[in-house]
Amino acid sequence: MKKIGCWLLPLTWMGVLFYSSSTPYKEQNIKPFMKTNLDLSFLEPYLQWVSFTYHHTQVSISNLGIEGLIEFFIRKGAHLFSFFLLCLLIYIAIQQTTKMKHATQLILSFCLAISYGAIDEIHQHFTSNRTPYVGDVIVDGFGALLAVGLLFLFFFVRSTKKQSE
Repeated sequence: MKKIGCWLLPLTWMGVLFYSSSTPYKEQNIKPFMKTNLDLSFLEPYLQWVSFTYHHTQVSISNLGIEGLIEFFIRKGAHLFSFFLLCLLIYIAIQQTTKMKHATQLILSFCLAISYGAIDEIHQHFTSNRTPYVGDVIVDGFGALLAVGLLFLFFFVRSTKKQSE
């Protein structure tokens, strides 16, 4: 029973992500809130240089406005954080329920997290006002990779510390 319980956190987090992907963009749009409640115009001179294309759209202040630019980075940051956390939760569940080597656990955690990211993007295809995009899977994968890197660094420091004692 304890082994099943270890999987409740990653599965719950996957449910949260699924719910979020099921929500149309209009219901998640924070630009109106920012326009009404925050004066972000002071950021414009500092972010005027930001301009690139993402999913066939120019990401810049001139195209999206300051609120749109900030929202873009909040949304991509949410992707990064969500899959960082998912990878960590999957790793903990695998670590608690298997006897695999750490490297195998890390690789499997990364693969499962990025696979869920791909499934999540496919799911968005069926949600109104949402579109799947491979770029978001790459951002998700980078978040998972950060988790793997952090775990690897943790194990490296811990093993180095034990060897010096």
